[in-house]
Amino acid sequence: MFGSLWYVSLALMPFLISQAIDHGLKPHRLDVLLFWATILLLVGVASAGLGIMRHRSMTKLRLAAAVRTADLVIAHATRLGAALPRRLTAGEVVTVGISDVWTVGRTMNAGGVGIASLLACGVVAVLLYGTSPLLASVVLLGVPLLALLVGPLLGRTQRAVAHYRERQGELNTRLVDVLGGLRVLNGLGGKESHFAGYVRESERLRDQGYRVARPSSWVGALGEGAPVIFLAVVIWLAAREAAAGDLTAGQLIAVYGYTAMLVIPVNVLIFCGIDVTRGVVAARRVTDLLRAPADDPAGVPGPSGMAPLTDPVSGVVAEPGLLTALVADRPADAAAVIDRLGRYEPSAALWGGARLDGIDRDEIRSRILVTDPDAGLFAGTLREVVAGRFDADDARVRRAISTAVADDVADDLGRPVDWAGRNLSGGQRQRVRLARAVYADPEMLLAVEPTSAVDVHTESAIAERLTRERAGRGTVLATTSPVLLSHADTVHFLVGGRVAASGTHHELLATSPGYRDVVSRAFGEDE
Repeated sequence: MFGSLWYVSLALMPFLISQAIDHGLKPHRLDVLLFWATILLLVGVASAGLGIMRHRSMTKLRLAAAVRTADLVIAHATRLGAALPRRLTAGEVVTVGISDVWTVGRTMNAGGVGIASLLACGVVAVLLYGTSPLLASVVLLGVPLLALLVGPLLGRTQRAVAHYRERQGELNTRLVDVLGGLRVLNGLGGKESHFAGYVRESERLRDQGYRVARPSSWVGALGEGAPVIFLAVVIWLAAREAAAGDLTAGQLIAVYGYTAMLVIPVNVLIFCGIDVTRGVVAARRVTDLLRAPADDPAGVPGPSGMAPLTDPVSGVVAEPGLLTALVADRPADAAAVIDRLGRYEPSAALWGGARLDGIDRDEIRSRILVTDPDAGLFAGTLREVVAGRFDADDARVRRAISTAVADDVADDLGRPVDWAGRNLSGGQRQRVRLARAVYADPEMLLAVEPTSAVDVHTESAIAERLTRERAGRGTVLATTSPVLLSHADTVHFLVGGRVAASGTHHELLATSPGYRDVVSRAFGEDE
């Protein structure tokens, strides 16, 4: 509305000027001249106010659309939870959340200003028709002709932007991976190699950006240049009519004003085309993320008391109140069992005889906790990080920290922890994650390699304290650590993703050569 009224006010001003010239200035009638000049002043003031409101409303629409889109993306990412990184790369999520949502917001303005620009072209054509039907016909034919010139370029731009956007997501994924593993890369000396790879990918993205720029530059040139050529043609025709006596001096100036004003909406329409082209690509990426399937959280209640977890795919059974360990000839198989038992992957896993995928998800999350080596750490004090979503009780926090043998981190519970634990070492981060899981005190705790970043003495202390702290509740560990395995009540040895043998650690060492080989490969014959 504001855009349309603003354009109409701009289109009226040449008309008012022509009236002031033809009816006041030319016949030397001061009263008539002042009358039209006053109306012109009022319309100019109104135009300024409408221009301010148009800009405000466009900014509000752009920001509101971007923020609402970001809210949808964040809400769906939250619903996906731990399934998100399994379905989309971190770089893709970052690019959608930072770049695409703002591109979508900017594109939303195309609707308002686009309609206003088309209306402005129509108003100018009507005003010109009252002055010269020939000039009105040129305007009505010229705008579609510009669209025909720009259309193919916009199609090329959209294809180039789609390829650019795909490479941008891939590059951001590499960047996120490098930043997340920077400490490891520094220690292993692989930083230069990854940096060189990032440089190569950046150069490819830059080259792709040049390919995007080629058609975009032509569109920009047409957006700036074509309306000026259009203006020159109309003025040339108007000048010929004025020389022939068919137009008055005021009408000639009005025609110039109409066409000069017309440069603005025509230019806006062309650049709306660019915004829509980019917006369609961004919107497809956003909707791809929003279409990523999330589990229905609703379901039947879980077992009334503690119950075993069963994975029919592998044959693993985790009894309540016991420490169960999983050892696999391929570590990924043990981690997959954890994911299925925690309902992070579609499966026929059972909880007390009922299928997990049919049980209320919120109840599963409150009673069965999965922690993995890459679990995120939010910024906050150590007390808040360990307590997680629960109220912080200092005595319980210290006990959880002691169980995870993270006492070297816990001199002060008010100690700040940076996002992702960047101010902690790898071993400290792992122990803080374990302390957080212990503090939650779930009915069933499922963990993947919870001690892979600590030394054998710390690992031994963790095994003893965790066994004592989790007495009476179920714990499932995917590990090849002999220290943890020796404390397990039951060890399942998986070959090809299926249970090949079960028993205690010492029984399997004595009876299963395959088990003995896997543990020996992981920690050496002496250990």
